[in-house]
Amino acid sequence: MSQVQAEESRSKFKEMVDRPKKGPRRFLWILWALLGPGLLAAIANNDAGGVIAYAVTGAQFGIGLFVPLVICLAPLAYTIQEMSMRLGAVTQEGFSRLALKRYGRFWGYYHISTLAFENLLTLITEFIGMTAGLVLLGFPLWLSSLVCLLLIIAFVLFTGYWTKERMALFIGALNVVFLIVAAMTHPSMADIGRAFATWNVPEYLKDGLVWFIIATIGNAIAPWMIFFQGSGTIDKGVTAKDLRFSRLDTAIGSMIQVIIAAGIIICGAALFGHVQNISEAGPAEMISAIDNVVGRWPAILFGLGLFNAGFLASITVSLSSSWSIAELFGWSKSLNDKITEAPKFYAVYIGSLVFAAAAILIPNLPLNLISIVTQVIGGILMLPLLIFMVLMTSDKQLMGQYRTKLFGRIWGWLMVALLIGLTVATFWETFF
Repeated sequence: MSQVQAEESRSKFKEMVDRPKKGPRRFLWILWALLGPGLLAAIANNDAGGVIAYAVTGAQFGIGLFVPLVICLAPLAYTIQEMSMRLGAVTQEGFSRLALKRYGRFWGYYHISTLAFENLLTLITEFIGMTAGLVLLGFPLWLSSLVCLLLIIAFVLFTGYWTKERMALFIGALNVVFLIVAAMTHPSMADIGRAFATWNVPEYLKDGLVWFIIATIGNAIAPWMIFFQGSGTIDKGVTAKDLRFSRLDTAIGSMIQVIIAAGIIICGAALFGHVQNISEAGPAEMISAIDNVVGRWPAILFGLGLFNAGFLASITVSLSSSWSIAELFGWSKSLNDKITEAPKFYAVYIGSLVFAAAAILIPNLPLNLISIVTQVIGGILMLPLLIFMVLMTSDKQLMGQYRTKLFGRIWGWLMVALLIGLTVATFWETFF
């Protein structure tokens, strides 16, 4: 982003925060102005692939283990996203560029290549989810995919970061529909309470549990979130002096993310014991199963939520690739730019979407399985990203007074150890 564009973004903030001069109104107004990158990264992380994976997890294992687990992931998600936000706000450089400058070309290109690979898989799951409802309505798959593609591309036609961010926040707010569907399944409050009070691994759980655990963690801390929040923070014009409110933005997003994720698991748990081999089916079969077991309206609302989740995540995941690749190669990369002003940036955005839209037309894809495997890969690829994130945010020369304090560094390395353990367990279960 050019200096002129950065100043324009800062001017927008100044205009917003200077309206109420003092009192609670000023606090709320500044918070409203700064809400965005953290909240969007978190809400969009409950993407179509994540929704499918969470619902399959609920259908496979019920409420007992995974609802408490996903709630416990809020501090983990917040810590990682706060480091990403702080790194971007203080240095005004994205993760990929910093990795290239500080650790060499290999690591710079490694992070970009793994991000691009993971994001393409993720985008495929978004189109799987978005097209499911349209297919049930009678649209052919190719037309459903084309309609979704055109809607997402249309998003970039709007002018300016601020307009696009507010639109994306509105789309994200619609994810509350999953909590409505969860309530419509009439879950047992006693069972949910018992799950938290006696949290353990039930004896009846099947083989493959580790895959579902790392998939759940991988969805809560997907790699693209680091790149999206850091670059979004810079593009919006947030600086170190805004850290207080940006941390609140991130915390709110982390809490909303896990609450909605728990609601989706509860939706899937309504199918527990009623549907066999759900992981081998597609999202359309998932919606049909909800229709058969719970009712038509919950199924319709779940399908709408799945489309909405995929739509928002397609935007944010594509942008994380566009921002990071453009920054690494020094291209113009701001959402304040028109398509003609940043053609390479928008080419990555549109090109990745076209690839995903075409990929789902391949016959006989195991759709739900792809969604779960994508989350597992995300959890594994997060490990090197987290190591570099802890190292860079702990670097006094880079971060100055905003470096991570001692307790934060200890907590960061504990998270690294957790991901190492889960990665080893995943490989062990897969190959031995």
